[in-house]
Amino acid sequence: MGLLSGFRNPHNLPVKTCAHCGRPFCWRRKWARSWDDVKYCSKGCKHRAQKTPANICAAASVEDEF
Repeated sequence: MGLLSGFRNPHNLPVKTCAHCGRPFCWRRKWARSWDDVKYCSKGCKHRAQKTPANICAAASVEDEF
């Protein structure tokens, strides 16, 4: 039987932590070429993370004025 090229053991997949929600998520085949660039577990987290920094900066500038 031998190993098939490109075969990954489902119990040994790499894991990352989502930059927005902090939940762990596993490697997916669709991320094979860009695994090093993947930061978020879903499109929803990516979308919410892109909205959050602008709101935080605006709130921080208002607090600094007083």
